[in-house]
Order: sequence, then structure tokens, then C-alpha cells
Amino acid sequence: MRPFLIFSLLVLVSSCSTYRFPGVHRITIQQGNVVNQAMIDKLRPGMTMSQVRFVLGNPVLEDPLNQSRWDYVSTVQIAGGETLRRKLVLHFRADRLSHFEGGFIPTSNKAVITGAMAD
Repeated sequence: MRPFLIFSLLVLVSSCSTYRFPGVHRITIQQGNVVNQAMIDKLRPGMTMSQVRFVLGNPVLEDPLNQSRWDYVSTVQIAGGETLRRKLVLHFRADRLSHFEGGFIPTSNKAVITGAMAD
């Protein structure tokens, strides 16, 4: 009876995700598209779809029924902490970038934009 109780207790403790073993390393997990401010600063209205794809990479979601919208989604789970979610939605008209939505704002400083374009 006693080995069964110890085994049950170990299974219960190991299945609990809130219990933290001391000294165990937890990693940061990133999924989706990596989009940073330098990439956003390179975007210009009127860019072709291939130019946008060169700057940002392939979108996570490319709807075959609505080819004028691309979604770039990323999640970052901080080790032992919160999960950050970011979404960038690009809209095209006549295969040209018209505008985008999301948590990014283009940098208005011309020196920063020029430096990002040179990369």
C-alpha cells in the first residue's frame, strides 16, 4: 500500500504544471513570424507583394479566398512567465500594399528609416 501511495503522489506532483523544481532551466518559446521595428520601417505604400514578402517573409496566414490580406502572427512564451501575442495584418489593392494594422507603428524619424533601409 505504501509504494502505491508514494507512486501516486509522485505522479500527481509531476503532472502539476505550477510546481517548479529548483534548478530546472526553462526556455523561451517563439512561434510564428519574427517581425521587428526595422522590418516595419522598410514597408512603404505601393510595394508589390513580392517586395513585402522579401522584407517580412511568408505570412503565417494567407487566405486563398481573400488574397488581398496577409496575416503575420507571432507568440513568445517567456520562460516561466507570460505569453506575448503580436499580430500584423497587411492589406493590398491591385497587388500593391495599401495599409497595415497591428501593434506596430512606423518610425517617423527619417534617420532611423534611412538606417533601416540600408540594412
